Amino acid sequence: MSAITKRGDRFTEADIDHEIVIMRLDNGEFFSLSGTGAAIWRLIDGARDRHALIAALATEFPADQSQIASDVDEFVGHLEDSGLLAVG
Repeated sequence: MSAITKRGDRFTEADIDHEIVIMRLDNGEFFSLSGTGAAIWRLIDGARDRHALIAALATEFPADQSQIASDVDEFVGHLEDSGLLAVG
């Protein structure tokens, strides 16, 4: 599987009180991440693939791995569609 990477040239981010706020530079669209979304975002380092993200989250959250996988897929898909992430 291929690593998931942040497209850092397309956004700026700030970590404010356990929330990550991301702004797309091209259109000013904002994203607010907390909880699981923020945890996934923090784990995306350009080296981890989908399976590594799921394994890391499984050690942090007491949820079924199939639920974690579903959450990761939805989150990554949404931010990939938004141009903030690249997969592969």
